[in-house]
Amino acid sequence: MIVVTSDKIPDKKVIKTLGIVKGNTIRARHVGKDILAGFKNILGGEIEEYTKLMAEAREQSIDRMIASAEEMGANAIVTARFSTSYIMGAASEILAYGTAVVVE
Repeated sequence: MIVVTSDKIPDKKVIKTLGIVKGNTIRARHVGKDILAGFKNILGGEIEEYTKLMAEAREQSIDRMIASAEEMGANAIVTARFSTSYIMGAASEILAYGTAVVVE
């Protein structure tokens, strides 16, 4: 599956547009990791625990978006984007979305 943020793929021609595809996940923080993050917040620097959590959430969202596109018969996704939403005190949503297409 080709996934790009642009509306075109070099050396490929879009022959059919299938529609919007999306994939999302909602992740909650872990209390133990919050304690470690609190210390990092005081001392400064990257909070690796949250970086890893968000990276995993992005990958899961992309995987779900790709699965949705495959179900539609697509072999590519153009104009892929991410969106995040704050759900509640310890949870956030990551949404990956784009346009499923068939290219040749």
